[in-house]
Amino acid sequence: MQLSTFMIENWMLFVALLIILILLAMNSVRGKLLGFKEIKPAQAVQIMNHDEPLILDTRTREEFEQGHISTAHHIPYNQIAERCSELEQFKPNDIIVYCRTGQRSAQAASILVKKGFGTVYKVNGGMLAWQKADLPLETTD
Repeated sequence: MQLSTFMIENWMLFVALLIILILLAMNSVRGKLLGFKEIKPAQAVQIMNHDEPLILDTRTREEFEQGHISTAHHIPYNQIAERCSELEQFKPNDIIVYCRTGQRSAQAASILVKKGFGTVYKVNGGMLAWQKADLPLETTD
């Protein structure tokens, strides 16, 4: 009785609570639906230190040459589907995919998952987050 009275008298708070709960549920299900995992730059470093993942930069050639993660392979996101055969040897490895902000790498990660690659991680926030975390970059000479 008291709960229903509270809900009626504070319906805006109750609706806000429902929206928050739905968003939290969607966030936890999102990764399972997409097939890849979103990680922070620090988590990417941990994976790189413990395993031998393929690091895949999906930015443009110009962006890649300005600075990239050490040992990163470069395939622009719009070429991933056609060039997946270049990555076949890495199918059993973890793959860490990044771009400038995370949008292009999400598309690339989805393609890799559909093509049967193992554990695919996308760096949340991309290169901007990597730089904000003050992590090292390598330039192409």
